[in-house]
Amino acid sequence: MTRRIRFNAFDMNCVAHQSPGLWRHPEDQSHRYKELSYWTELAKLLERGRFDGIFIADVLGIYDVYGGNDIAALRQGAQVPVADPLLLVSAMAAVTDHLGFGITTGTGFEHPFPFARRLSTLDHLTNGRLGWNVVTGYLPSAAANMGESEHLDHDERYNHADEYLEVLYKLWEGSWEDDAVVRDRAQGIYVDPAKVHHIGHAGKHFTVPGIHLSEPSPQRTPVIYQAGASPRGVAFAAENAEAIFVAAPSKRVLGQTVTRIRDALEAAGRDRYAARIYALATIITDATDEAAQRKYDEYRSYASVEGGLVFMSGWMGIDLSRYDLDDPIGEVNSNAILSAVAAFQEFDDDGREWTVRDIAAWAGIGGMGPVFVGSGASVADRLQEWVDETDIDGYNLAYAITPGTFEDIVQHVIPVLTERGAYPSEYVPGTLRNALFGAGDRLPDDHRGARYRLGGPGSTALPDEQVRPQAGVAAT
Repeated sequence: MTRRIRFNAFDMNCVAHQSPGLWRHPEDQSHRYKELSYWTELAKLLERGRFDGIFIADVLGIYDVYGGNDIAALRQGAQVPVADPLLLVSAMAAVTDHLGFGITTGTGFEHPFPFARRLSTLDHLTNGRLGWNVVTGYLPSAAANMGESEHLDHDERYNHADEYLEVLYKLWEGSWEDDAVVRDRAQGIYVDPAKVHHIGHAGKHFTVPGIHLSEPSPQRTPVIYQAGASPRGVAFAAENAEAIFVAAPSKRVLGQTVTRIRDALEAAGRDRYAARIYALATIITDATDEAAQRKYDEYRSYASVEGGLVFMSGWMGIDLSRYDLDDPIGEVNSNAILSAVAAFQEFDDDGREWTVRDIAAWAGIGGMGPVFVGSGASVADRLQEWVDETDIDGYNLAYAITPGTFEDIVQHVIPVLTERGAYPSEYVPGTLRNALFGAGDRLPDDHRGARYRLGGPGSTALPDEQVRPQAGVAAT
């Protein structure tokens, strides 16, 4: 059987998302990130291409590891200035019917109680097409600007995130019964109080005794996305993630990462394919191989070495300005994205160790993922080859220029994959979770969050008489 390939579009509410320097290209429109029309036009384009969704990255901080300051990041526009991703979703949902929306926010800098309401609101407004990319944060500048004297170490950030998710699951899954909203006009009762429960959470990091403020949304819990590939990140994803984003510079490294993730899913009591795995990639395509290569060469002429090193320094937690460009990465310890460090400590598919110069060149277009260059048919061959050999489910597609890269994919690559039976000819109707798995709108029973449903083993919903004052008695 021909294996189906899934696409997400990878973008960010900024310029210079994954291809530093390409904002200078005359056809790039990333500077329009401040315009609502940029996002609505992109959403309609992606829906024409039957993408699973648009995945919007975010950072709450600036890339100031390179050179020990923020000067290079500002000069290159390297994900700065950057705006909030959540505010884009309603407008894009209004002009589409099927496209999913994966938005990124960190667990380190916002309390879960108001955050739960924000995501429930968007799940309602999108009619169940919302996903949340859980990040723990990796930029020290974000911690500093939130008043933290020092950044939590890598694994402790995940421990904190574990409790963050526990609070959210209790609010989303364990507070409101499905039929709590009765809208009884005759008796004047909108919500039956007996069917709304206080979650009674008291933990190491959070105390949340009360109810969720929103009634159940179509998915209750939005689809959980995750992008950590370190050992602790994989363990976290195995319990929580339904879509996992990975990035690797070679097919061999990618295959090893996917195997570790699928093994971890099984170890967590879930099916090996309980989460869709998307690999970061960038596609440069045109009508012929020769035209695509010319386009790629032109894009390369705009790529910024300094911008690439700014990004890689932030992702790896290493000030690459301290290295000579021909130095190998070697053995380093990092408190940032450990998977980024590990990927470039590996030898590539040709058996050559990567240098700082290689990293800078690689990051010029598409970040830490491969770049596929060629006609629609040639690119489709490569995409299918990587899926077959690495066991990924699809691709998280970054752009070189926007929206041009996505327009080219829709025009040249998707028709070839569709004709081969490797790409869907229509959307699966319903919520994002149902579109991804075809198994309904709510979390499956083997997911960690399902344990916090009312009456489940993780539910801490309290009897009403313990948390509500009696009628006529003032609360104290």
